[in-house]
Amino acid sequence: MTDTIELLEAIGRDASLRHASAEELTKVLAQAHASEALTAAVASGDTMQLSKELGHKHMDPPQFTQIPGHEEEPEHDEDDEAPPAPHKDK
Repeated sequence: MTDTIELLEAIGRDASLRHASAEELTKVLAQAHASEALTAAVASGDTMQLSKELGHKHMDPPQFTQIPGHEEEPEHDEDDEAPPAPHKDK
């Protein structure tokens, strides 16, 4: 699996590989002795085998990230507020 991750990193760093066609990339991976899962994923576009190789596990996001957020009240400096109105006695 380490080799697979290293190959994926190399593909991401190299623009000629990143934008290569599936056929070209499959040939490069065969020469690099890439895993069957990575080669199959590139050739067919199906990443299921690659997910299995990397040990992907589906995880639902925590519930608390799905609730609406709230904004805190802005802090006011006392200097920014208007002075209190003078008190008039009747």
